[in-house]
Amino acid sequence: MLYVILLAMVAAFLALRLYSVLGKRTEHEQPLPRRAEERPAVATPTRAVPEVAVEPRGAPKPIEAGAEQGLRAVVAGEGGFDVAQFLEGAKGAYRMTLEAYWRGDEDELRQLATLEVADAFADAIRARREAGETLENRLVSIERATVAAAGVQGREARITVRFDADVAAVTRNAEGEVVAGSLTDAVETHDVWTFARTLGDRDPNWKLADTDEA
Repeated sequence: MLYVILLAMVAAFLALRLYSVLGKRTEHEQPLPRRAEERPAVATPTRAVPEVAVEPRGAPKPIEAGAEQGLRAVVAGEGGFDVAQFLEGAKGAYRMTLEAYWRGDEDELRQLATLEVADAFADAIRARREAGETLENRLVSIERATVAAAGVQGREARITVRFDADVAAVTRNAEGEVVAGSLTDAVETHDVWTFARTLGDRDPNWKLADTDEA
């Protein structure tokens, strides 16, 4: 009987030792891997699109095939022209034009676009007002701006830019009720806008001369 009791005491002692070594986690241990549904969501880092002539391998080029010759004609007509600087300005104009249209600012649109395009925007704004609708749109991001075409006719230079962007859009009726869209879900948009300018003109600004969807 005494022999059995001693064996039990030894077994209990060994169990306590094993627990002290294996049953406790220290602050230096790696955490156990979680199941997929328990892991916190990790945002995928976005890659900035370079605005220079030479991009890292795999990055989208800011000039599409076939636009180089037209751009050379623009440079020939105005030696100070810079593609990267133009694209930065085009992205700014894209944002300003969309925001002016969404809030119904016809005066600003006439500064940003040619008369024909500004009139088309104004017609759409008036139709929206007559319907009692308002827009609460937001340009979330411009993912890419690429020169799709370019050319010079006489003194007028025209450059077409493809914009790939994310837009959150909501349309409300006269009662303020949402009738279309969502501000929480951004929608991919693909616009093709053409900007025009008279080469050598004292006004350095390009104006929106045409709009289309890709």
